[in-house]
Amino acid sequence: MSSSYYQPEDLARFTEMSKTKPEAFDNFMKWYAGAMEAGEVDAKTKALIALAVAFAIQEPYCIDSYASKCTDLGWTPEEMCEAVNVAASIRGGGTIAHWVQACNTMERKG
Repeated sequence: MSSSYYQPEDLARFTEMSKTKPEAFDNFMKWYAGAMEAGEVDAKTKALIALAVAFAIQEPYCIDSYASKCTDLGWTPEEMCEAVNVAASIRGGGTIAHWVQACNTMERKG
């Protein structure tokens, strides 16, 4: 039995959704491809952004995919780690910023 809910080999099954709802899957893939192609931001940088976001949302399949892609594109482990650290700090800051919600609640009760 595996020790993880997420199995790396399951990433290859990503397209299986297209069998159930082909149009929806096709629309997603077009949107995704467009978002990832070079524009004002080059494709290499977009891959690094995707890696950082994957860590921030804790999505293991994207972490695997983009760690591999970033390595292939020439990003160093140090650069990837720095990008992930930025994502983590922004996510942490967002958590702390929501303290205002608790303050609002306490003030309404006060």
